[in-house]
Amino acid sequence: MGAEGEKENIELEDGIRINDIGSSSNSVVKVPPGKPAKMPDQHESEKSGKQDDGNYTVPFYKLFTFADSTDISLMIVGTVGAVANGLALPLMTILFGDLIQSFGGASDTHDVVHRVSKVALEFVYLAIGSGVASFLQVACWMAAGERQAARIRNLYLKTILRQEIAFFDKETNTGEVVERMSGDTVLIQDAMGEKVGKFIQLTSTFIGGFVVAFFRGWLLTLVMLATIPPLVVAGGIMSTVVSKMASRGQAAYGEAAVVVEQTIGSIRTVASFTGEKHAVNKYNKSLNSAYSSGVQEGLAAGLGLGTVMLFFFCGYSLGIWYGAKLILDKGYTGADVINVIFAVLTGSFSLGQASPCMTAFAAGQAAAYKMFQTINRKTEIDAYDTRGKQPNDIQGDIEFRDVYFSYPARPDEQIFHGFSLHIESGMTVALVGESGSGKSTVISLIERFYDPQAGEVLIDGINIKEYQLRWLRGKIGLVSQEPVLFASSIRDNIAYGKDNATIEEIRAAAELANAAKFIDKMPQGIDTMVGEHGTHLSGGQKQRIAIARAILKNPRILLLDEATSALDAESEHIVQEALDRVKTNRTTVVVAHRLSTVRNADTIAVIHRGAIVEKGSHSELLKDPDGAYCQLIRLQEMNKESNNTSGPDQNKSDIGDSGRRSSKRLSFTRSISWGSTRGQSSHHSFQMALGVPIGIDIPANTTEQSNIPETEVPPQEQKVPLRRLAYLNKPELPVFLLGSIAAIVNGVIFPIFAILLSNVINAFYEPQHKLKKDSNFWSLMFLVFGVVSLLALPARSYFFAVAGSKLIRRIRLMTFEKVINMEIEWFDKTENSSGTIGARLSADAASVRSLVGDALALVVQNTASMVAGLLIAFLANWQLSLIILALIPLIGLNGYIQMKFIKGFSADAKMMYEEASQVANDAVGSIRTVASFSAEEKVIELYKEKCEGPLRTGIRQGIISGIGFGISFFLLFCVYATSFYVGARLVEDGKTTFGKVFRVFFALSMAAIGISQSSSIAPDSSKAQSATASVFGILDRKSKIDPSDDSGMSLETVKGNIEFRHVSFRYPTRPDVQIFQDLCLAIHAGKTVALVGESGCGKSTAISLLQRFYDPDLGQILLDGIEIQRFQLRWLRQQMGLVSQEPSLFNETIRANIAYGKEGQATEAEIIASAELANAHKFISGLQKGYDTFVGERGIQLSGGQKQRIAIARAIVKDPKILLLDEATSALDAESERVVQDALDRVMVDRTTIVIAHRLSTIKGADVIAVVKNGMIIEKGKHEQLINIKDGAYASLVALHSRASS
Repeated sequence: MGAEGEKENIELEDGIRINDIGSSSNSVVKVPPGKPAKMPDQHESEKSGKQDDGNYTVPFYKLFTFADSTDISLMIVGTVGAVANGLALPLMTILFGDLIQSFGGASDTHDVVHRVSKVALEFVYLAIGSGVASFLQVACWMAAGERQAARIRNLYLKTILRQEIAFFDKETNTGEVVERMSGDTVLIQDAMGEKVGKFIQLTSTFIGGFVVAFFRGWLLTLVMLATIPPLVVAGGIMSTVVSKMASRGQAAYGEAAVVVEQTIGSIRTVASFTGEKHAVNKYNKSLNSAYSSGVQEGLAAGLGLGTVMLFFFCGYSLGIWYGAKLILDKGYTGADVINVIFAVLTGSFSLGQASPCMTAFAAGQAAAYKMFQTINRKTEIDAYDTRGKQPNDIQGDIEFRDVYFSYPARPDEQIFHGFSLHIESGMTVALVGESGSGKSTVISLIERFYDPQAGEVLIDGINIKEYQLRWLRGKIGLVSQEPVLFASSIRDNIAYGKDNATIEEIRAAAELANAAKFIDKMPQGIDTMVGEHGTHLSGGQKQRIAIARAILKNPRILLLDEATSALDAESEHIVQEALDRVKTNRTTVVVAHRLSTVRNADTIAVIHRGAIVEKGSHSELLKDPDGAYCQLIRLQEMNKESNNTSGPDQNKSDIGDSGRRSSKRLSFTRSISWGSTRGQSSHHSFQMALGVPIGIDIPANTTEQSNIPETEVPPQEQKVPLRRLAYLNKPELPVFLLGSIAAIVNGVIFPIFAILLSNVINAFYEPQHKLKKDSNFWSLMFLVFGVVSLLALPARSYFFAVAGSKLIRRIRLMTFEKVINMEIEWFDKTENSSGTIGARLSADAASVRSLVGDALALVVQNTASMVAGLLIAFLANWQLSLIILALIPLIGLNGYIQMKFIKGFSADAKMMYEEASQVANDAVGSIRTVASFSAEEKVIELYKEKCEGPLRTGIRQGIISGIGFGISFFLLFCVYATSFYVGARLVEDGKTTFGKVFRVFFALSMAAIGISQSSSIAPDSSKAQSATASVFGILDRKSKIDPSDDSGMSLETVKGNIEFRHVSFRYPTRPDVQIFQDLCLAIHAGKTVALVGESGCGKSTAISLLQRFYDPDLGQILLDGIEIQRFQLRWLRQQMGLVSQEPSLFNETIRANIAYGKEGQATEAEIIASAELANAHKFISGLQKGYDTFVGERGIQLSGGQKQRIAIARAIVKDPKILLLDEATSALDAESERVVQDALDRVMVDRTTIVIAHRLSTIKGADVIAVVKNGMIIEKGKHEQLINIKDGAYASLVALHSRASS
């Protein structure tokens, strides 16, 4: 029976230890990083949401709602296996009892061998049975869990994509969706996979244990039962406290994650305004609260565990004392007593071990609540509802009848009150008006992204709610201002327009859209990858692909939302031509700011504040000089000559510089036109969501597909010596020492336990008077041990938690500081987007901590157990010890092999899931595009495809773990059988005594537990090693252009003379595209220089180089005659104020955003003064909360013109000598543009100013205009001089513009 105890003990130990790991480290590792950041207007709902998560869970059986028949049969087999496996332990206690009886109760030594060998054989049978059962249990449950989790992911994505657009405005954002799909499904899978099997196994052990105990000795069992309630209560309290602490830590860390996302998402703004220190301080603050909750969690876990151990030892103590009485009075045998004690403890312990399973179930149920709620959500506008009319074709008559509408996210702002408009089929109607008047809203209503609150939208006289929505969207082609492309090939992007389109149709559509030419020039032609958001293409190219995609549908109704506003003159001309070709005999609705693009429409409708104030053709409207249309035209002409503008820079991209600009360009414009209407346009939400630095002037992620895995690979090869990690943790050395002492005490307790047990077994077979005395003494000893572990366990877990949490905090902070000082080029690589870096900071630091905190504690403790165990065993009997020792490695080897297998798997799965979540990310981010092209099913197919790999891997992993698990049980029981058989032989030869056999056996088992526990950390440590490698990978990388570097000179006063000398440059991510070749340009102090040229000529690159976002490949850039590389970088950037086309604002108050210009140090007076200069004070004071208004994620709560003025105020607050205006007004409508231009004119006084613009109207007044072409400056001079050069580049640009405008 001793062996029984043995195993018991193992279990117990395992349970405890594992539980221990579970409670501390896994909570760190598994819980998905805090909920994604919300926008302020969602704070309220969010708060209530937080509580909801706690209260609402799904009944457990509901988790299996999505199981199919295969899953059900897998689960049934798994359950059978689990029950059988659970019964192995109680059966073993019986064999153990028999064994003790055979040793102790044998009449003579010869008899012993015979009796023991019978029992040994029974052990072998048990070994085979439990091996098979445990294989079934693990393999079936893991496979079932993987399969169902994958199914839930797919369903979730499917329902999300079916929701109406309002859902995305109000209730969710991309980050949250991706988080749910990756994080929450892991929790759900945890709750429905092998944890269920383990739970069933433990329950059956529990029941089996008590059945055996009552059967062997009911009286003792009843007494022993008294120890169970305290055990259960202690376990329960501990797990609830720990999980509470864990969720507090998550919440605290969630805040830190928001800081990271925002900072890295707008890294160019941070760099330009030297906001690095500011961000680091903010991050540090949010880390402190996470630290303290981590420490409390450690302490709580330790206390709980200590209490459990105390009760455990008390149970033994009680059992031994009372068992001895029963042997004396009731004729029990020693074997019965031990059997009962072990059976009861086995049973009750298995109950205690169930608590990690319970926590997993609870977490899974809570996670499932939100997911299932979404999965079951009925969408208000369902594209897949098969009901609804589907006539053969539509004429394309559109009518708005008395429509009332406000965006669901802002119900108090009425966009339309009683709006009516009739558009006849085949006509082109243009909608014009200032920002925020509701132009784009018309388009959203026709696409039925939203339903009006009152009134109706009719197509062919039928309310569009009566049509089947998918069919209707198939008849409508949408080309929006900032086209959203998916990260796949050009062909796939065009094919979104129509299901199973043939290559001929795709080619024809590309021809029509004027895109065929440039596609054929691409290296892989139509199969060229466009990059995330289409960043590898220029704006004009993206726009033409979007047009081709819309044409492929052959729509009856064409909606053009500012389709050309973001292009420069040349691209605009091409795109406009494509549009004119396509418009023929289709009903077309055009939304535009630039009146030039709408002149030839059949009807022009002027919208003002949600109502149509005028309607007619261009010539009719001109007849009323006081009409709204004329005023709009006048407004634009006041901005210097009327549409000399062809608008922002889009094609800029046709050459390399473009990708970046374009995306940037686009997004601005967009944000204004929607932003002002303030429906968060898709594009808007796109940017927000992905956090790719889009709004900024540099290739937003132009990494070619090929070099993505660049940094992903190294962590596998490079090993980081633990020495370095330890070095990071050096300040906590004293804490570690205290923790280690506690851990050693803990480790020694169990081997000494072996001595106690073997002495007790001996005592039970002694004469009566001795039995009484000894049993009292030993039961007291057990109590003493209980108290010791109550003290040692919390000490160990507290000290290591302190050390671990400090390390986590230090690593996160160091990594963040390092990352934020990287050169901008580093962020251009896809693998360094804000999402990935956020994940690295949260997950990697946590894995490193599990290595240092929890794992280290266990290593110390287990080493102590091992040493003590071996010592005790060899002192008792060296022959038997050697024989058993020879067998133990078998168990270890098996564990090691299993580990190796599993390690190989998890890495691949992670990569594969990342690809899959990228698909979801893209789709949710550009939900309007997906909806408009009814591409939901395509996305889901793609997603399923990407999930296939990880699913297969997961199932394979299940089978392997199952095999490993089975073999280890088999080997364990076989080792027991052998060792007792050998022991019996030795007793027979008189080499040892019966008590010593048990002592050796127990001591070695304890040592073995120690070893196996250490190996259970190995999976964690392998994870932690790759995490450490990735952390040190960042820490060791030297930033090529480092803002935190304080070396370098600074000048007392800056005059502001700038000179570019023979500069050559190409973007590191697109080395084949030469941007500058030998560019020379001198800019005198206090003068305004305008750079013009077509898309992609490198105008914005000049600004990036000046701020040292990049360094030139050749040549130098001088400021006041000194090379800018020689200046201290932060000082240099403080001398420049940047206003870019799409300003990046932080999700804070307006005051904080303006103060950011001075690293947050600006006084109230300075803030107000700069706001007044920027023409912003008036509108800010008009807001409800004034300067304390939150601007929303990426400034989404403000209109474009408002954001722009805040950005100007932010630039002015630092009182820069050099002002950089990158297309600062191109994306505004006439009225906002005038206001912003005014502000700029005021600010430009006495500062060296570099202006980049497409619209020539904005730059006529510049002191020097420089025309950039092919990476060189080909003309420079004043407007008057340049315009008179015959066939000059400037003159032809102007001519292009006026041609575009006529």
